[in-house]
Amino acid sequence: MAAHGAVRRRRPVRRSVGALLVVAALGSACAGPSGEAGDAGGARKGPVGPAPGQPQAQGAAGALDAYVEKVRAQRAARALAAKKWGLDRPPLEAPAPPAVKPKITTRKGFETDGHGLPPVFTTVPTKEKVVFLTIDDGAEKDPQLLRMMSELQIPYSAFLSDYLVKEDYGYFTKMRDAGVSLHNHTLNHRYMPGLSYAAQKREICGMQDTIQKRYGKRPPLFRPPYGNYNEDTLRAAKACGVKAVPLWAAEAFPDRMEWREWDRDLHPGDIVLTHFRGKGDWKGSMPDMIRRVMKTITAKGYAVAKLEDYV
Repeated sequence: MAAHGAVRRRRPVRRSVGALLVVAALGSACAGPSGEAGDAGGARKGPVGPAPGQPQAQGAAGALDAYVEKVRAQRAARALAAKKWGLDRPPLEAPAPPAVKPKITTRKGFETDGHGLPPVFTTVPTKEKVVFLTIDDGAEKDPQLLRMMSELQIPYSAFLSDYLVKEDYGYFTKMRDAGVSLHNHTLNHRYMPGLSYAAQKREICGMQDTIQKRYGKRPPLFRPPYGNYNEDTLRAAKACGVKAVPLWAAEAFPDRMEWREWDRDLHPGDIVLTHFRGKGDWKGSMPDMIRRVMKTITAKGYAVAKLEDYV
């Protein structure tokens, strides 16, 4: 709001200070690995000027005007996307990620007798009005979901099982390339407490290997199928390189929300679960589900943040 007010009232002193801060931020954001300005990969070097046909910015004031117009354009695009996808209003914008990630501990009542195991939790400790959207398994591969989430700029995390993902690895490559983090939901979606330690380790480590091979990164997060686990599950997860085990506080469907907590409400830091499912499995498509969950989240005054920024 300060930036908008500065432009509207034309107060030279405030505008100059704000503009210098914006220029410094923009300069930092555009710096490559060597500190020189460049493109996103840091490859381009030398002076950076306006695009062909664009007027030369008039110092810091011009940079501030350009920044304000960019923000306005982004918000306008998000409003149009919300209308296109059937939302009453655009999703709320999440605050900046914390400078230091909060300490994650196992939720009371979810402990095992083991020590030093990955924490099991349903809510991230934060005072910000943010929640985290996670999608499990990989059965439905709806291209509309990719477009919807990209146009609405909604962050989410995927927890994948290979027996479903292998039908179309490329779908999840597109998801990864759009900035979505891909995590472990085992190879075959088995009931983990019914397996031996060795079998659980094969399920978890095998999926770690698959995600690394297909998508280039060994994931730090693991969610056991159905949310069921025992101490062997957590021991195996730790042996496979897992750092944390996020479960969920609420679950989204196209026609309803289900709640873990007694008050049937959202809370700061809650993890929301849903699934890659279509009309063959539930009453609606994946875009229908996103409409339902986003109307609920936004109406309650929450924004969706990126889980990996906090965990």
